[in-house]
Parts: sequence; structure tokens; C-alpha cells
Amino acid sequence: MHPSVERVATALRAGGAPGEVRELEESTRTAAEAAAALGVPVGAIVKSLVFAADGEPVLVLASGDHQVDTNAVARLLAVSHVGRADADLVRDATGFAIGGVAPVGHPRPLRTVVDRHLATFDVVWAAAGTPRAVFPTTYDELVRLTGGSPADIAAA
Repeated sequence: MHPSVERVATALRAGGAPGEVRELEESTRTAAEAAAALGVPVGAIVKSLVFAADGEPVLVLASGDHQVDTNAVARLLAVSHVGRADADLVRDATGFAIGGVAPVGHPRPLRTVVDRHLATFDVVWAAAGTPRAVFPTTYDELVRLTGGSPADIAAA
């Protein structure tokens, strides 16, 4: 098992989750690829997106079928600007490269926002540290594991 995947599995178990991680032959780098590989709707894929909120990293866990409204996130966080983080900020904040960013297993806690739309699925799938690894969870467990704040963050 890749060290990043093991870090995610360990974080899941430490949080009281089963720690079940699947490493797939197909890429899960994008929500569409992950959905196709798993045979699930794109909306059931958790996109772990890192943004810079007034320069500080924030993790947004969005449904695979949503684009994030950064203005809504800025209002929610009471900051003046939210923009996409560069690859260096993503790796520094999460310990993962873009394409495999997991919602757990970071070097330090991250302020996290969780898309409420994910609650419409019984099971959601999130990246597990590499572009070919994923884990199943529920919306409630995802919020609990990440300490995230549920919000409506989809762009209109």
C-alpha cells in the first residue's frame, strides 16, 4: 500500500471509521473518472478542493457534480477573497498532491467546508491519498471525521 494511502487508512481508523480503502486500476483523479471506475453517480464523489481564503488554506469537500461558488465560501468564512490554491499550498496544507487529496490524514487540522448536497447519497466516495485510491463513507461520517462545517456552496 502506498504510504499516502496508509496515512489515510490510519487517519480513518483513528477517527473511528473502518479505514476501508480501495486501490483501483483506473484513475480517480477527476470526479468523472472516479464515478466511472466505481459505477456511481458523479454527485456521490467527494471532490477535496483546497482554496486560499485570504491566503490561508481551506478544504472544501464538494459533490462531484457541483462547481464551488467561491463567493459563497468567502461569505461563510467571513473572508474577503477565496481563490484556488496553487500546488505548493495544497501539498503543504494536506501532505497530498493534487488529484489524490484526501479529506483526512493532513499534517495539521484544516478549516473544512462540506457540501450539503453530499447528504443526498447513502454512500459517498473520497480520494484516499493517490489518484487511484478511494474510500467509502457517509455524509455524517465525513462531517464528523473532518470537523467540517456543512454548507450550500454550489455555484448557480
